[in-house]
Amino acid sequence: METYTDVLLVTANVGSLFDNVGEIQNEWLQELYKTVRCHRPKFIALHLQEVGGKDYMLNMGHTENFFRCIESSEEMKDFDRVCVYVDNQFQAEDSFTALGSMYFIHKSLKNIYQYDFNVKDFKAVSGQKKHMGSLDGVTTVEKEKFPKNFWPDFKWSRKGFMRTRWVIHNQGLDLVNVHLFHDASNLIACNSSPSIYSANRKNALRYVINRISDSRYTPLPFLLFGDFNFRLDTLSLVQHLSTSADVQTVKKDSSDEVKKIICEEKDNDHQVLLHIEEKLFAYLHQAVFREDNGRALLKFDKEVAAFHDVIREEEIRFPPSYPYSEDYTKPIQYMNTRCPAWCDRILMSHSAQEFIRRGDDEEKSVVYNTVGPNVCMGDHKPVFLFFSLKTNGR
Repeated sequence: METYTDVLLVTANVGSLFDNVGEIQNEWLQELYKTVRCHRPKFIALHLQEVGGKDYMLNMGHTENFFRCIESSEEMKDFDRVCVYVDNQFQAEDSFTALGSMYFIHKSLKNIYQYDFNVKDFKAVSGQKKHMGSLDGVTTVEKEKFPKNFWPDFKWSRKGFMRTRWVIHNQGLDLVNVHLFHDASNLIACNSSPSIYSANRKNALRYVINRISDSRYTPLPFLLFGDFNFRLDTLSLVQHLSTSADVQTVKKDSSDEVKKIICEEKDNDHQVLLHIEEKLFAYLHQAVFREDNGRALLKFDKEVAAFHDVIREEEIRFPPSYPYSEDYTKPIQYMNTRCPAWCDRILMSHSAQEFIRRGDDEEKSVVYNTVGPNVCMGDHKPVFLFFSLKTNGR
């Protein structure tokens, strides 16, 4: 008999929540709970990146309280099984990823099993299991930081992935928390199409897919959700935005190195249309990223296309998820630090997409959207996917 389990997947880069502990964190939690109340899922997977924030050495002490707040909330009281994995051992530089994954199983949901990667078998899930710190001896999670020699020209960072494996009513799934490399410089991102950063992310994502599909374990349908740091094709976008502008490249004194790119409108008193520096992307008509959820710019969102042989994604109907203002009074405004982009995503294998139930009103039966669209949630808006998973069992 075919049955269905309502599933909620959420991904959030929470770095700014720890760098600005206080009001934003509280709002963030309230918006998460609101999403849970609205959809009433039976299984919740919450994937977090940059746990502890940029100043993780200073902030990591706050993490336990943050996770405890979620677990002990009124909205989670009917979830009687909880699995928490937080890699917060920043002293272990060779393996630290700052990834955190939380899984909540509703009391009405029977037949839930989790994979033990050591004995290569599934075991029934019971009680609350919290693993914070080193995850080296934890056999129900697989965690890997990207190798140091991946890109020797770039600073080694906390990026990597974390995998757990589940059976929900006889349906097996891999759930993978991913954090890929960002664009360090807007100017370098403008140099080529695709950019060197895009090429690095492509290599990293292919590495993750190969790792979770290799012969060590039986491959299963998978869902990858996290901060992929996917960016719009910056060179093509800048050419598009500046078609009717005068483009001026300013170089550093006595060198060929570009310091800034300034695009001025040809008429309209030479108003500056676009100003780009290493960490500045100031576009005069910022509303284009919000109008119609930025749909007109989706054609510059090209990084997933390279993976269409193995990956699918629900249609994006929300504005770019990054970089939002961290000013409490400007919840829908973007910062002028980076070009807005759909960094936070939920992707799935073709086989996983086949297990999503699609009702008569597909927009309601499958919901892919942001959490807290009109509230300050930090520089990343969390992204969620709600759907009914086709499962077999009573």
